[in-house]
Amino acid sequence: MTDNRQLALIDLHLHLDGSMPLRTARKLAEQQGVKIPESDEDLKAMMSLTEDCKDLNDYLARFDLACSLLHTREALITCAYDLLCDLHEQGLIYAEIRFAPQKSCEKGLNQRQAVEAVLEGIRRAPIPCGLIVSMMRGDDQATHDANLETVQVAKEYLGRGVVAIDLAGAEGLFPTRNFEYAFSVARESGIPIIIHAGEAAGADSVWEAIQAGAVRIGHGVRGLEDPRVIDELIARDITLELCPTSNIDTGIYHSYTDYPLRKLLDSGVKVCVNTDDMTVSNTDLQQEWQHLIDTFQLHEFEIGHMLLNAVNASFAPAELKEELLKTVQANYPSTILY
Repeated sequence: MTDNRQLALIDLHLHLDGSMPLRTARKLAEQQGVKIPESDEDLKAMMSLTEDCKDLNDYLARFDLACSLLHTREALITCAYDLLCDLHEQGLIYAEIRFAPQKSCEKGLNQRQAVEAVLEGIRRAPIPCGLIVSMMRGDDQATHDANLETVQVAKEYLGRGVVAIDLAGAEGLFPTRNFEYAFSVARESGIPIIIHAGEAAGADSVWEAIQAGAVRIGHGVRGLEDPRVIDELIARDITLELCPTSNIDTGIYHSYTDYPLRKLLDSGVKVCVNTDDMTVSNTDLQQEWQHLIDTFQLHEFEIGHMLLNAVNASFAPAELKEELLKTVQANYPSTILY
């Protein structure tokens, strides 16, 4: 995407820690007295996947530095602001960032303060952005309590910058049905639910996410393994947040050629294109789109429709959503506005 159409890009699945800009990591490390590699090349190798990465453990290790730096108010403000400035320069017109506030509470912050800090960074940014707060999968009492606190914070800030709640983590080890205790509170509180599913686990994981009340599903690609799941996604008008490079990096697919984009489009399920973890996967949204355009020979109207899916599935306020829809159609005039 090298022409003016790149100005209509939207990312709805973007993790703050996995997308920390390298310059931000260097700045925060200096402020916090954390020793990091002096060369940008070595720092990048520490935070991004390299050719010698062998498995999921190698992938997860690339989050360590960023996560260790996001435990102060100023660090969270700075990271959110810097990331959104980068997205603006890359041509994005809207984004929704997600992070788990419970993972930023090791140095004195509570979850409410962590959320307030990220929202402050968003308020200073050059593009509009919604904040999704993530609960974490786990089966211990500490995770249970932290997740319920996350729901309460999401309820308090819903409509004040927070737009939804998410569930992230090892879906293969901790099934979605185990978190009904949190989803029930979220539903009663009117908080939109997003769930990571159909990535490390199969179609049953997507089905459980649907039954839990998810209005969007992170990844969801393995829903294709069960026609019943596809039918339900369509019936409930649930959009899948596709993150192609991330799925290749974690070994779900071997290459972009193997990625099931065409099958998903042909199935009638609504999908949009996202980055997941820009720094860890060494990608950006333009690159994600270009891989798909080149691999699947996407037509302009297909690109436009997926961008419209992103707008319609977003939690942007009504007036902003209308502006975003008009921007997409102005850049992709062959796309029917709906």
